Amino acid sequence: VVTAVQPAETKSPRHGGESVAEVLRAHNVKYVFTLVGGHISPILVACEKLGIRIVDTRHEATAVFAADAVARLSGTVGVAAVTAGPGLTNTVTAVKNAQMAESPLLLMGGAAGTLLQGRGALQDIDQMSLFKPLCKFCASIRTIREIVPTVRKALAIAQSGTPGPVFIEFPIDTLYPFHLVSKEFGVKNPPKGLMGKVVTWYLENHLTNLFAGAWETRDVSPLPVDIPHATDDQVQKCIELVSRAKKPVILLGSQATLPPTPVEDIRKALELLGIPCFLGGMSRGMLGKDSPIHIRQNRRDALKEADVVLLAGTVCDFRLSYGRVLNRRSKVIAVNRDKTQLLKNSDMFWKPTVAIQGDAGSFLLQLSKGLKGHKCPEEWPQSLKAGDETKENANRAKAVEKTDRHLNPLKVLHCVDELMAEDSIIVADGGDFVGSAAYIMRPRGPLRWLDPGKSPTGLSSGTTALIKVWIVYGDGSLGYSVAEFDTFTRHKTPVIAVVGNDACWSQISREQVPILGSNVACGLAFLDYHIVADGYGGKGCLIGREDEDRLSEIIKSAQRECREGKAMLLNVLIGKTDFREGSISV
Repeated sequence: VVTAVQPAETKSPRHGGESVAEVLRAHNVKYVFTLVGGHISPILVACEKLGIRIVDTRHEATAVFAADAVARLSGTVGVAAVTAGPGLTNTVTAVKNAQMAESPLLLMGGAAGTLLQGRGALQDIDQMSLFKPLCKFCASIRTIREIVPTVRKALAIAQSGTPGPVFIEFPIDTLYPFHLVSKEFGVKNPPKGLMGKVVTWYLENHLTNLFAGAWETRDVSPLPVDIPHATDDQVQKCIELVSRAKKPVILLGSQATLPPTPVEDIRKALELLGIPCFLGGMSRGMLGKDSPIHIRQNRRDALKEADVVLLAGTVCDFRLSYGRVLNRRSKVIAVNRDKTQLLKNSDMFWKPTVAIQGDAGSFLLQLSKGLKGHKCPEEWPQSLKAGDETKENANRAKAVEKTDRHLNPLKVLHCVDELMAEDSIIVADGGDFVGSAAYIMRPRGPLRWLDPGKSPTGLSSGTTALIKVWIVYGDGSLGYSVAEFDTFTRHKTPVIAVVGNDACWSQISREQVPILGSNVACGLAFLDYHIVADGYGGKGCLIGREDEDRLSEIIKSAQRECREGKAMLLNVLIGKTDFREGSISV
């Protein structure tokens, strides 16, 4: 036992939740997402008192997914707080998704009291072992005076280097006031004799140490964030490579949108370079919807022809066939904050000409500045854009084909895309229907597209309290989070959810049936999801083939309802097409 060197203020009504809230406010945290539990109530109450909005969801995974979304869109750390035991285990998938998506996220979890851990207390499990493989930093608070420095450190680590999730465990006796903790954990009927005196001394000493120095004034301001940058020599080498290129290509990943470089500055740099760009992850929309250098189709063919390829935060994982789509004759510049991701599969399928462990956004600004006056030969992006137009015209032609039953999903997506407001944000959560949406829907600007990333686990994050949010659901993925229409209603978050309802897990079925000859476990039903939305306080609408001629009118009506504060669910019955035939999901 560590003897306290400072007295505990036993009469103070203050509690540890107040210390948490003070640090979060100092770090400009606007939202804390949660599903309430007694272990964490002091944090939530204190945050609300300081003006931090508490958004309570219907599942802990949704709380973390929503915090992930806020992190990606705002450039700050997303914050979620959940209760001990099952509250925390429910978040594991969402935390792993944040790790793989490189999102700065703080997860705060309740825990059994410091003296009761491992003794069978309510919801007491070994939480630290669950989150150590998923998080950049894990800590368990042992005294109240540790709260401020630990939360400050966690928030800095979440944003430093390669961003990612961090976890802090708060035993319940570190969050409640002294008088309640002493009543619960103090000595009530101590044993007689020497053993009784020892037990009494031990418990009283532990309690005193727990609160010692708890309310001393501490610095709550943000700690410096460590971000790696390219060296001048590395930038100069890349300037020389690009200046000689006839057919350069840039592949932008989510890292290109990370702070500290404003996304609008990156957009201007890319436009000055004039190099054709393929955009993925959070970088979708970086160039607006009609940029002459934004290429959406035929990426594999472009990479075969390219003489210089710049991977700006893009990783050679399954999305690039582990690097096999890169032409071995191409000069490859790879920029990534994470060394492992920077060199992934370079021992087998590709080799970087220049590998830079650094920030992609600031590198693009340096590259553009160094190439001032130089621009990519115009005939190269023009030829790729012509290929884009050919492919997209074919997609439009496919959208007018009649399906065996219900509506053509491509027609629905084209219609939504045409009517979407310029400041809309698209949240993509699903498999086959969302896969089609990625080809058809065009984010209007930077930070206007959200998908789960390379771990397709769902991102039901309309709870980001942002206006003009469109959620594109498959009917399979909707089943995970339809209860969040209650969250949208309670928090007055007007979203429009478009559900591609084909009564099937089509992403799986399109492989399973031809390869294995069975549709087992892939079949769903054309359920009345619109009625479920009504039941949760939103407004649902069923759209079938008989509504085809007035599809635009229905969508415009939903937009009007949404502007008036209603969360809308469009349950669109869709048929099958061969649009994504041959796509794989393993």
